[in-house]
Amino acid sequence: MEGGNTISTLSTKEISDALKVLNSWEFKDNAFRKTYIFNSYMESIEFIYRLAKKAEEANHHPDMVVGWCKIDLGFTSHDKGGVTKTCVEMAKQADAVI
Repeated sequence: MEGGNTISTLSTKEISDALKVLNSWEFKDNAFRKTYIFNSYMESIEFIYRLAKKAEEANHHPDMVVGWCKIDLGFTSHDKGGVTKTCVEMAKQADAVI
């Protein structure tokens, strides 16, 4: 989805506007980040599986750190060197698969 040059990184204002609509997300280390807490380890793994399917469809994959009943998620565009509209859309998708 982001392989071409048509998608650019978001401006500071666009990042600020995105954070107003992204529930409990933050912008840190050049990525949109959120920590999800689950009732069980398997519930967190099921979340990863559902999100991985969406990420594969969009060809935009998050950075994930898996802990005990916890997932730290980050979206950035490594090839663009920052966050893009696709990062915002994928953050929304992550919230939707909960």
